[in-house]
Amino acid sequence: MNLYPYFKIDDSIKKAADHALQEANQQLNEIEKTTDYNQQKMLAAFLESGVSESHFAASTGYGYGDRGREVLDQVYARALGAEDALVRHNFVSGTHALTVALFGVLRPGDTMLCVTGLPYDTLQSVIGLTGDGNGSLKEFGIRYEQVDLTPDGKPDLPAIAKRTHELQPKMVYIQRSRGYNLRPSLFVEEIEEIIRICKRQAPNCIAMVDNCYGEFVEKEEPTSHGADLMAGSLIKNPGGGIAPTGGYIAGGKDLVESCAYRLTTPGTGREIGCTLGHNRELFMGAFHAPHVTGEALKTAVFTSALFSQFGYETSPRWDEPRADIIQTLLLRNEKSLIAFCQGVQKGAPVDAFVTPEPWDMPGYDSKVIMAAGAFTLGASIELSADAPLRAPWAAWMQGALNFHSGRLGAMLAAQSMLEQGLLGK
Repeated sequence: MNLYPYFKIDDSIKKAADHALQEANQQLNEIEKTTDYNQQKMLAAFLESGVSESHFAASTGYGYGDRGREVLDQVYARALGAEDALVRHNFVSGTHALTVALFGVLRPGDTMLCVTGLPYDTLQSVIGLTGDGNGSLKEFGIRYEQVDLTPDGKPDLPAIAKRTHELQPKMVYIQRSRGYNLRPSLFVEEIEEIIRICKRQAPNCIAMVDNCYGEFVEKEEPTSHGADLMAGSLIKNPGGGIAPTGGYIAGGKDLVESCAYRLTTPGTGREIGCTLGHNRELFMGAFHAPHVTGEALKTAVFTSALFSQFGYETSPRWDEPRADIIQTLLLRNEKSLIAFCQGVQKGAPVDAFVTPEPWDMPGYDSKVIMAAGAFTLGASIELSADAPLRAPWAAWMQGALNFHSGRLGAMLAAQSMLEQGLLGK
């Protein structure tokens, strides 16, 4: 059965898609190898933790003695190569998990040094760089400093060494993914090098990583390569498209415990917090996470290969190694950017009939357009594309629960642009 007539895709795009698949075949095979390794690693984490059906049982109220909650923490710690982990459905976003980690270990008078330039938009108000305060780190007397990236978007290692030596920060903060930026995302080995430099200059500093979009992209995580603490969202890679909400913090046992005290209360920490029947979804999401992340990566590679044929600059290029699931496409103008996102929406299993429009999204300094017809609202492990409406008119695409539909979503994005006379212009 030929389903393409249902989606009304032009022959020129179908031909380009076939060529993109052939061209990127080696990269797709390499992703499969990493996925295979990570899936076995996740299965081992389940077996070592002794996961049982009894761990799916719901708890209410205080949640004392919730065995499933405790075992889920063990599964994530083992899969992420960390000493300990804190996995909870009541982390409302990745930014929330990061915020809990920051407030969990930083105290008035401490210095936080971000060594990867300006952090992601939503974290800036947490730090106190934007907004009205409202309980930011700045209001609590925590000093913020940063080391800008080099002109080519790389961490400035000599400057990082110098500033770490001068400031002796309590925390060195590393953002793995690019955010709404065109700089390259960081590989685990690059993060390890940054941490090594910082620890040499300030041995007692806490190396913390924003690992959003990076989980299971490589065979190992920052916590097995020197990171003391990291955090992320369960509606991105580690939730496998099944977790309906939540986030995690992973790292050293004492640090994770401090974060648990911030999440609940000093003295009770991780011992309370009912799971309300979400354990089964969180366990299942974790089990599927390596595979789903691989599908998202294959979708990104294909999209890059497809749009490269139409003359667009993409980052990463289809033949480059990847440190996260994000694919950036420079679409040259506002109309093309909007048309691309509207085309992605047409390939969504949910709300495909909706036409995305730019809007004033809280936490951002310009209008944002978002294509996201997802089973879980805002889940960026599901096929989605978003962008602030500002130069250089780049779209950030990520996700796809399976490569087959993700590939079609990219083709529909090209079709949307073609129908408006914008493809290749």
